[in-house]
Amino acid sequence: MSESNQTDLTRRQFVGKGAAAAAAVTVAPGVLLYGAAEARNLDQPASSDVRWGMLIDTNKCDKGCNDCVTACQTENGWGGENSNEKNSSPEQKAQWIRKVELKDISTGHTQSLPVMCQHCENPPCVDVCPTTASMKRADGVVLVDRHLCIGCRFCMMACPYKARSFVHESLTDQKAHAPRGKGCVESCNLCVHKLDAGEGVTACSVSCTKGAITVGDLNDEKSEIAQQLKNHKTTQIRADLGLNTGVRYRGI
Repeated sequence: MSESNQTDLTRRQFVGKGAAAAAAVTVAPGVLLYGAAEARNLDQPASSDVRWGMLIDTNKCDKGCNDCVTACQTENGWGGENSNEKNSSPEQKAQWIRKVELKDISTGHTQSLPVMCQHCENPPCVDVCPTTASMKRADGVVLVDRHLCIGCRFCMMACPYKARSFVHESLTDQKAHAPRGKGCVESCNLCVHKLDAGEGVTACSVSCTKGAITVGDLNDEKSEIAQQLKNHKTTQIRADLGLNTGVRYRGI
């Protein structure tokens, strides 16, 4: 074999291995997408035996407290004082999680609660996506694959929770576990890099000193979140839509 042929063969082998690795990490639905270096069971797809969910107790959520929002910004590299979206207007910047104030007009009673992607069992964003960039893993986590997103924003229009953002500019200083890109849609990913690493928490749940946010496996009857759902009345936002959300609220 000639030297040039050997070089071509080596190059093809290298490219082939690299492409296969990239596909396993970023493309295949149901396969771990984030944190290739630190993720556990990297070669295993997410399992439907688990359904990750979140319970938010609004009775413990203080008005004016934004610790959960700040923690999400720091963990995933969006928003805040150090936002890398320098040229976007406030209305254009990312918002993976936001605090919402509810008021009962008949009594004047107010409540404060965080709202983010609700990780629906039947997500409208997935239904309308023309490229499968919007996807739901087998374990219930709804994600956006930025390598497939074409920026059509159909998912943003379909989401009844206004939980998705569009990136309007080129970004720098991104987090390795939360890649972001101009022209792509993004939203809360339930800190999937932490879940895949076996931590079983999200940045927002860890930051809440009042214990208002509980994260866990909805399918595990012995888990704290399943026990709370069993013993206390909880609510889905827009339950009338029949989306069976993975995020539930207590006290509203």
